Amino acid sequence: MAWMAWTYTRRIVDDCAMPPRTVTATRYVTPLREGGSLPAIVEADDQGLYVLKFRGAGQGVRALIAELVAGEIARTLGLSVPEIVLVELAAELARTEPDPEIQHLIRASAGVNLALDYLPGSVTFDPLADRAVLDQPEPDLASRIVWFDAYVSNVDRSARNTNLLVWHRRLRLIDHGAALYFHHAWGGASPADIRARALLPFKQIKDHVLLPYANRLAEIDAAMAEKLDAARIAQIVASIPDAWLADADAFSDATTHRAAYVDYLTHRLQAPRAFVAEAIHAQHL
Repeated sequence: MAWMAWTYTRRIVDDCAMPPRTVTATRYVTPLREGGSLPAIVEADDQGLYVLKFRGAGQGVRALIAELVAGEIARTLGLSVPEIVLVELAAELARTEPDPEIQHLIRASAGVNLALDYLPGSVTFDPLADRAVLDQPEPDLASRIVWFDAYVSNVDRSARNTNLLVWHRRLRLIDHGAALYFHHAWGGASPADIRARALLPFKQIKDHVLLPYANRLAEIDAAMAEKLDAARIAQIVASIPDAWLADADAFSDATTHRAAYVDYLTHRLQAPRAFVAEAIHAQHL
């Protein structure tokens, strides 16, 4: 997704331990009609522009949970992700929109939504593009991105849809709503089932756009895992709004639901990590 140029006051996030800010949407600017979620550029009360992901879109709140959790994990791992904010959206904002589809989406999304900082002038990463736009990805960076995507089971970083932006000649990771796909089907899974799933490899990593460049997976594996621990994972998961967990059919309450995410993500870090071995194997297919 190429996000159009725009000028406004920006905020750069360096402290990954800070919880996401909450802003209020004040104006619907324009839709981004790519994919099934109909994201949009909105203006907020801090005068910033954001790419808003709607809770009322077809993917539902679990896509927002994946966007928040995976995005903040990536930031913790030292990868570049646009600032993630929580966005209060009022149903009344739909009154000024002539498109009935947009009106319905806004009304269905009233409450807390999620957005990423809008990067003016960014372009979609194309592995076949002119190297004047971006140098060939360094093996270390490519390996760290592949490691991260395998860890969070992100099925959406292929050559067909890279979900990588080039901004100021650096790669920025976006659109993690398809990550953590296990949570769409964990139903009434027991803690033992969740832990067993956490130890599974991630076979879809063979389609990762950066896999051909990621030849340092074995070398960076331990260092990447050391950047995460149960405390940091719990801190990230604690930032999930209760409203996104309240209607879950698989857990008795939000506390239990959060604990399942922490349990899964913590156990997935146990060595030896099957998802790393799978990625290394996929390079030789």
